[in-house]
Amino acid sequence: MAIQFTSAVSATVTMALSFSLIQFTTVVAAATVTVPFHFTQTFSTSKVIDSHLHIWASPQEAGEFPYAPGHEPTLPGNIDFLLQCMAEAEVDGAFIVQPINYMFDHSYVTSVLKKYPTKFVGCCLANPAADGSGLKQFEDLVLKDGYRAVRFNPELWPSGEKVGNSFSFHTSVFSWLTASWYDLLDLPLLRANVCELKMTNEVGKAIFRRAGELNVPVGFLLAKGLGLYISEIEQLCTEFPSTVVLLDHLASCKPPLNEEESLGFSQLLNLSRFPQVYVKFSSLFRLSRAQYPYLDMAPLLSQVVTRFGANRVMWGSDFPFVVPKCGYRGGKEVVHLIANQTYLPPSDLDWLMGKTVTQLFRNHWNATLQVCFPRVEFNGDLFADLAEYLF
Repeated sequence: MAIQFTSAVSATVTMALSFSLIQFTTVVAAATVTVPFHFTQTFSTSKVIDSHLHIWASPQEAGEFPYAPGHEPTLPGNIDFLLQCMAEAEVDGAFIVQPINYMFDHSYVTSVLKKYPTKFVGCCLANPAADGSGLKQFEDLVLKDGYRAVRFNPELWPSGEKVGNSFSFHTSVFSWLTASWYDLLDLPLLRANVCELKMTNEVGKAIFRRAGELNVPVGFLLAKGLGLYISEIEQLCTEFPSTVVLLDHLASCKPPLNEEESLGFSQLLNLSRFPQVYVKFSSLFRLSRAQYPYLDMAPLLSQVVTRFGANRVMWGSDFPFVVPKCGYRGGKEVVHLIANQTYLPPSDLDWLMGKTVTQLFRNHWNATLQVCFPRVEFNGDLFADLAEYLF
């Protein structure tokens, strides 16, 4: 690190430090000079950030933050429980995704974002109402309440023609989302009742376009698999290249067992051609066909990192659903175990565990470390001035 002395010397440095006073040594014209300087804030670059989790009120708080009818949670997911889990697992910050429990009422998540502004970033839920009111709601959530991302859930889009007999996904979305919704993909009934997709309709495009203008990433929950939505995602990425895309849970790709699943994973890898597309390596307990530590996910991680680059891949726990499966700490540690199977370099693992999401949200979780040097005046004789100042 080279520092040039001027009449008022200061610098901004990013490094891992835990002390407030050190000695800075430099060489000036073959003479070694040591100058003390102070840090205004201690700081570490090795922050661990969870890129995907949900929260909801405890039963005691439900009076103030009521759940949507029929969407009462079966697991604890309140902020105090999350903070306890994060502390035990040594996770520094998180990206909170609006849960389906509240549908489009963001009151609870908003209250948490305001209480812990430096610890959390919020992702709101897009309201695709046919009257277009969701666009204004989205803008307010971003511009007034400070949300930094928005989620598209195609199951919430107004239904068009359905294939097969009539069946309402909307009334059951919570049950399969919060339980074993990946297992339900194998049910013939679910496959026979696929809603016509609408994310590229006028409402969807308006929100997606505006998200790009506001520098707000759009996350996609593709619970029934990428294949049903691939054409829409490609269309949106092509028409609006400035809008960042986050594919939740590896776009629901499991370790492939057949041609159809292999095609779905290939479609995911091919999305790497769009530079705005990022992948969440999250909800592994749902995707894996194996028991903890889900080592069958290693080949998928290896290929995703190879195609997208580690700086476009991020770990997410899917709290609180991860807790009864392997514990919150286990949900973090499993990524290290899987990475060991792929011989992932430590530098790539750093991207997955926090650097990617931190960079995506413009260093939200990283403070800038100010290094302030003493004022040094030079009158012509550099060595005499330095000697007088230092000694």
